[in-house]
Amino acid sequence: MTAFPSDARLPNGPRSNFRGEILQRGGEELLLEKVPARFTTRLTAASALAPLQQRLNPLAVRPVAGGQLVEWQMAENSLEAALTTARQDPTVRFASHVYRLVDSPQTWVYLTAQLTVQFAPDTTKDTIDALLGSLGIAIENPLEGMPKTFVVRVTPAAIENPIKIANRLMALEMVLAAEPNLAIETGSLYRPTDDRYPQQWHLFHNGGPSLVPGSHISAEAAWDITRGSRSVVIAVSDDGFDLNHPDLQGMGKLVAPLDLRDKDALPLPAKQDENHGTAVAGLAIGEENTTGIVGVAPGCAFLPIRTTGFIDDGAIEQLFDEAVRRGAAVIVCSWSPAANYFPLTLRQTNALTRAATTGRNGKGCVIVFSAGNANRPVSGTINETQWPKNALSGPTRWLSGFAIHPDVIAVSASTSLGTKAAYSNWGEHIAVAAPSNNAPPNMALPQVGNVPTGPPLTQYQPGRGMVTSDRTQAAGYSGEDYTNTFGGTSSSCPVVAGVAGLMLSVNPSLTARQVREILQATADKIVDRTPDPQLGLQHGTYNASGHSQWFGYGKVDAAAAVREAQRRAFVGRQLGRVVQQQNQAAQGIPDNRPGGVESNVAVATTGIVTDVQVEVSLDHPFLGDISLTLIAPNGTTVLIQGRTLGRQTELRTTYTLQTTPVLLRLLGQPAQGSWRLRAIDHVPGATGQLLIWGLTLGVSG
Repeated sequence: MTAFPSDARLPNGPRSNFRGEILQRGGEELLLEKVPARFTTRLTAASALAPLQQRLNPLAVRPVAGGQLVEWQMAENSLEAALTTARQDPTVRFASHVYRLVDSPQTWVYLTAQLTVQFAPDTTKDTIDALLGSLGIAIENPLEGMPKTFVVRVTPAAIENPIKIANRLMALEMVLAAEPNLAIETGSLYRPTDDRYPQQWHLFHNGGPSLVPGSHISAEAAWDITRGSRSVVIAVSDDGFDLNHPDLQGMGKLVAPLDLRDKDALPLPAKQDENHGTAVAGLAIGEENTTGIVGVAPGCAFLPIRTTGFIDDGAIEQLFDEAVRRGAAVIVCSWSPAANYFPLTLRQTNALTRAATTGRNGKGCVIVFSAGNANRPVSGTINETQWPKNALSGPTRWLSGFAIHPDVIAVSASTSLGTKAAYSNWGEHIAVAAPSNNAPPNMALPQVGNVPTGPPLTQYQPGRGMVTSDRTQAAGYSGEDYTNTFGGTSSSCPVVAGVAGLMLSVNPSLTARQVREILQATADKIVDRTPDPQLGLQHGTYNASGHSQWFGYGKVDAAAAVREAQRRAFVGRQLGRVVQQQNQAAQGIPDNRPGGVESNVAVATTGIVTDVQVEVSLDHPFLGDISLTLIAPNGTTVLIQGRTLGRQTELRTTYTLQTTPVLLRLLGQPAQGSWRLRAIDHVPGATGQLLIWGLTLGVSG
């Protein structure tokens, strides 16, 4: 049996005084120490637990690792005796100490009986069998898709735990990788530390007053995949933006601001009542900066456009043409015409169509409009009564030309109780719903332009308000820099726009129409069978095609939409032309230098990247010291190889979208220019060489 070297390499060099275990994982050599007074067992049957519990007399027992193991809590002075007893019991298949990470002592590590072992390609079956047998481990099954790689299990013949066995294996030249299958308790989904985030129920909540399960958009699960990319620009068109607000700032956050009213690049609020845009922007793109609120897509860039305040052909053309010209991927329009019947002109229709089909290099800008707050159909007729001075009476036609445009995602409003917001417009053209507030007591509905206030809602309509950014220095809706009473479909619209931004961050190849399809296909089919309190209508269920007049195809689900967008990145891709470049000039990798060494290849072909493969040949006495980063011509960096290679000395591999999903970030980027591969040696004591590397791109356009 080969002995494991006593001077095992660690990130900061040998630690001869360390009395724990060494775990190679995720590019680091992690230090583990035993958790006092706890160990785990894997039993032959659940019925074995009670008899063993009587013998060991533990302080506490609980299932861990998804029920695979039983954790025993003992008095410290009796731990080792109890562990020995457990190991000798015929009903115990496996027993081990519980460990924790030295650098993260709150993270407890549970050992299972499995390891994954990868052997060098020329290792024979007889050699593998003999080695595994000598260590007391046996093959369970080969790992599909990876040659000479096996899932193995510890047998009763083993005299060491899986971590020690893995370290013994990693000392052998024939072993490329050996990883124990460790169980770590699932942490909570990604959660921003911004201090007002817990109040932003629409993003995620665990229940509470005026909150029902599923009324949020599952943002935390989406953020586990992406929090947005600065390469995705969300344009918000509105009345003005407090660009001094900390949640509308950040490195690379602001892109090409525009004021169409004052014809300059400072779209700031000019009047006391210009509060709307700041609140809308916060909901879509509010920066994650540990203070205040956070938007649905905090990592996306922000293009603020202050509108003229009027709708005419020229204003609409200018708005959408400028958004396209300035690189918008998503365009937020939380406004509607002050009219109950407003068909679009030919020029207005064409301006939206042009943005939705030719924007974003032909993939189209995603255009999101609020449905409106009149509690009326976006297209339909209502028999109006009880309007003051009979301003509207009898059969009255309602039409929102923007909401019914075929390239627009029209968004209605749901509440924290999973119901229709009392004010929300509705109809067959609604695409999806998203969270917002509900109508407060005595809120008059509807009010359209100069038309007098319509019939009021006299009873209280429950539901929480939206928490978002507000103008600073005592201006705005509240005396603070934030408001908790924002609402209307003006709130639900930027929520959907933020989800679209997340989707394009993981799959920039999606067309605007595909974004809409995914939003609708993945939406949550919330149901509200309660009659509308003003009109007495019941449209909160779904027809045979899955559409509801109140909620469209359902309430938007950020996590499901982002997962589907990511999945489609690999489906039906048109690779276009294949471009291959290689750099065969070997370069030494300097020892322990933060900047490492860079090698470049030049791509002359124009177009957009649709596929990426990186082939690397590299030698180093200890590849676990090395990381590799690919840098695109526009500066986008992707870490393709962390410090996970352990004691291997030769790297001959190809990184693809399937094996290295982070390369997806490069899809949709320009292909032309200088591509660089950066190799960094992070630990002193050994030097190596980057021998050859090559780049294969799929390019379209």
